[in-house]
Amino acid sequence: MNRKKFLTLKICLICIFIVTFIMALSIFKYDRVISIIFIIISLTIGAITVTNIISMNKNLYGFFHELSRKTLRVENCALYDYPDMLVIVNNSNQIVWYNKLFLEKFCKSEELFGQSIDEILGCNINPLRKSHHNAIEISIDKQVFKMSSVPYGDYKTDLSMITFLDITELKRTSKLYEQSKPVVMFISIDNFEDIFQNSKESDKANIQAKVEQLIEDFLSDYDSIISRISHDKYTIITKQQYVQHMMDSKFKILDKAREIVTVDRLPLTLSIGVGLDFNTICESEQSAKQALDMALGRGGDQCAIKTSDGSFQFFGGVSKGIEKHSKIKSRIIATAIQELISNFDNVYIMGHRFGDLDSIGSAVGLADAVRQMGKHAYIVTDFERTLAKSLIEHIMSVSEFNMFISVPEALANFKNSSSCLIVVDTHNKDIIESKDLYELANHVIVIDHHRKTVNFINNAVIFHHEPFASSASEMVTELIQYFKIPNKISSYSAEALLSGIMLDTKNFVMKTGVRTFEAAAFLKKNGADTIAVKTLFSTSIYSYKVKASIVASAEIYKRCAIAETDEIVENIRIIAPQSADELLNITGVDASFIIYRTSDCINISARSLGKMNVQLVMEKLGGGGHQTMSATQIHDRSMKDVYLMLISAIDDILPES
Repeated sequence: MNRKKFLTLKICLICIFIVTFIMALSIFKYDRVISIIFIIISLTIGAITVTNIISMNKNLYGFFHELSRKTLRVENCALYDYPDMLVIVNNSNQIVWYNKLFLEKFCKSEELFGQSIDEILGCNINPLRKSHHNAIEISIDKQVFKMSSVPYGDYKTDLSMITFLDITELKRTSKLYEQSKPVVMFISIDNFEDIFQNSKESDKANIQAKVEQLIEDFLSDYDSIISRISHDKYTIITKQQYVQHMMDSKFKILDKAREIVTVDRLPLTLSIGVGLDFNTICESEQSAKQALDMALGRGGDQCAIKTSDGSFQFFGGVSKGIEKHSKIKSRIIATAIQELISNFDNVYIMGHRFGDLDSIGSAVGLADAVRQMGKHAYIVTDFERTLAKSLIEHIMSVSEFNMFISVPEALANFKNSSSCLIVVDTHNKDIIESKDLYELANHVIVIDHHRKTVNFINNAVIFHHEPFASSASEMVTELIQYFKIPNKISSYSAEALLSGIMLDTKNFVMKTGVRTFEAAAFLKKNGADTIAVKTLFSTSIYSYKVKASIVASAEIYKRCAIAETDEIVENIRIIAPQSADELLNITGVDASFIIYRTSDCINISARSLGKMNVQLVMEKLGGGGHQTMSATQIHDRSMKDVYLMLISAIDDILPES
């Protein structure tokens, strides 16, 4: 019987009693006997009504009590035997109740009441309890659980039920899905044209067969598809799980490729681009193309992997960039640059911050050629921070044009409708002389020789990048030879370009190719005075003493000379690289690192003779550069911290030394 029917019955019985009692009173004066009978009947009905109401209340309350008791018992049994782990904790994260699965998981014989759940799980659950809308994952005995909190009232005063949802199978399925994602790889032979230029058809076929056999052997253990899309490029479609195996082996195919003997004894190297962690083949293919371009831009002989978050990983890169003998590209680029410049009245040229002789020298040579085209050319530089003050002072003393302007002047005068920007000796937008000027320009030309970094200028109209070139000055010298200008460049411009080449090649010792000497010969024919260039490298006696003290403090670690100076000294940005060069003259030293302090950060200048790739070391510390010449800047760290970071990076590159 529900509450509504029970209430209706009580009202009816009470009404009958009242009506009977009123009738008995109304006939009392007419017939007392009948009135007394009715009174007795009404009292009897009243007594019966009260008795029944009391009895019905008892039965009803008993029913609800029994129902509640049985329901509570069912709830308790259901929670205790619930197929997922449950536990109730108090405000101190002490266990006050748990179900059977939780007991079986953590303790089969000992009671857990009063114990801290933080200690049992090995983690602090307070953040979970405070934010009941979130859940966290926790691993217990090779099982993965999604742990969430269900509050019993306010967090500060009451209990919370912690639920554990077993998602082990879900995670396994998710992992299988991730591992089975399609991955596109491109493999390119770096120096295909040079290797096959003078080879017989039989030799070409033999080498081609060796390369294809090498690729097939490399992929023999993986479920993959291989297709040759051109004479020097291959496409591979595989699964993500196999790429991880390749990464673990550091793409050993790169090392085996160098073992292939060519007819002219030229080294054969491969470049690999991979698009990893994408949901579709199209996305992976597009990223693989970008990764291959990055690998080639860093000198080849390496693998570049681009992931879905836009980051890159690199493997290999132990060989020097292979010099290309053909200058066809330089001629095409020179023509394109002249055509673009012809549309503007003003050309602004800038290099990297703390511009050196190569940065300023290449800008001077380019500005001279641009002026002969009838255009206004300006070199944007920071006169206070430049490392080429001697060159700037020399140019300003002999040139009839004042081509150097400050950054504020350039920003004030730059107009997109009549101006374009040329960036030399860097392609990294984070280290250019003025990022504001770069953002103003709609038409940008980049000329650089450094190995490609992730944060490169990606909106350049012309991106002339040759990682095998010795210097930006060498590249500009080649371009100038194809410029259609009325006169030769001036002698001071030739000297500026030659100083840049001499700086980056360490007087024609490091990274010097045939085209480097051809560029130097062209500059010599245009009036470059080697004695005048030599004076640009002169230093004071003070700088020489500081350099000597840095060299004397060096220590050897894994064939690497490491020196550090904590004093802020004048011209330290020039002295440190010179000290690193001096340390390479020590027997048994493959690379040198100078740690020095400037006003706002700690710097590392790195040099090598080519046996060790210092670029890889510096990239681990946030820097970059060349295989033989690199650097980085580290903020908010002590000298000791930076030293330990450098040691760790060297250990990663040379783990077995």
